[in-house]
Amino acid sequence: MLTPKESSVVVLVGPMGVGKTTVGKKLARALKVPFCDTDAMIMGDHGPIADIFANQGEAAFRQLEHLALLRALGNDGVVATGGGAVLLEESRIALQRATVVYLSTDGKHMNSRLSKGNRPLLSDGIETWKKIYESRRDLYERVADIEIDTSDQPLAQTISEIKEKLGI
Repeated sequence: MLTPKESSVVVLVGPMGVGKTTVGKKLARALKVPFCDTDAMIMGDHGPIADIFANQGEAAFRQLEHLALLRALGNDGVVATGGGAVLLEESRIALQRATVVYLSTDGKHMNSRLSKGNRPLLSDGIETWKKIYESRRDLYERVADIEIDTSDQPLAQTISEIKEKLGI
């Protein structure tokens, strides 16, 4: 796979619930490359994310997330990250080795998406989500090579737009 950075890794970043895993799986299938999800890697190695937050704290989780990102960047394919994967500077630096696609959103459909999962940082629901997204938006934009607005657009259109911007 050839990407704008001549990288064989495409990393999806963006807020919680925007669809990074769903888009990542579908994109990997379309490109015929492996897919990995850093949150799934962490859960496979360390158990539920909510338990890590509760027992070890957010700082410990961010270190585990960084290590998972480094592992994922070592293989070709599509990588879906957690919403906070851009928080550590060392993770943002590591992302420079990949082509980073920022999945942005206007947030209008997030309430229904977020109600389906156990997200440790969303104690107050959509209002907390909005605050977290606003606090991270600049980081997503800074690490991104490509931005795709997923608001009001079907999955197939998102995949098509990503492939087009990757030149595939």
